[in-house]
Amino acid sequence: MANLPRERSEARQKRIKEVLAQKQPDLTVVLENVHDPHNIMAVIRSCDAVGVYEIHVIESETARWDNRMGKKSSAGSKKWIKTNRYKNVDSCFSHLRSEGKKIFTTHLAQNSTDLYQLNLTQPMALVFGNEHDGVSEEALNKADGNFLIPQMGMIQSLNISVACAISLFEALRQRRAAGMYQNAKFDPTTYNNLVEDWLKR
Repeated sequence: MANLPRERSEARQKRIKEVLAQKQPDLTVVLENVHDPHNIMAVIRSCDAVGVYEIHVIESETARWDNRMGKKSSAGSKKWIKTNRYKNVDSCFSHLRSEGKKIFTTHLAQNSTDLYQLNLTQPMALVFGNEHDGVSEEALNKADGNFLIPQMGMIQSLNISVACAISLFEALRQRRAAGMYQNAKFDPTTYNNLVEDWLKR
């Protein structure tokens, strides 16, 4: 910050304050053993775009998330989106429930809720599984519900990053309509601490 021209420094601080003021800490995404680093990065970009503050990664397999991401991609992802890691579904879901969040998996099933009928203004965690198997049976059984994105084609599947983007932007639509981006959700102390932290990045 000290080496930046004053105008750039002030503009950066203003932008950081604006972005943090619109963060939605009660909306989050869970990635369960997602493999493809391109999908991971696309999810993170969508999260950043709609104001998600943090994501949760369940990595119960042997491959480490950092190794799949690569150094450059991993560094970029860590810059603006906080990442929490877990070894199993239980520890992740317990943490989310301690924060008062409802947990919804995405899976093609007859008892699923249509995404556009889901109330995404409530504290919510959306769970997306890996590219091959989707969410695990354990996650399905332990979630509060399941949703699907309505599709009219012959192939009833979407890339995980596409599905996540569609879901998050529907959350943005609902939350904007409810005025949830107009007032900062962090308490003043947390907000100021985050501003100072982001200015150092």
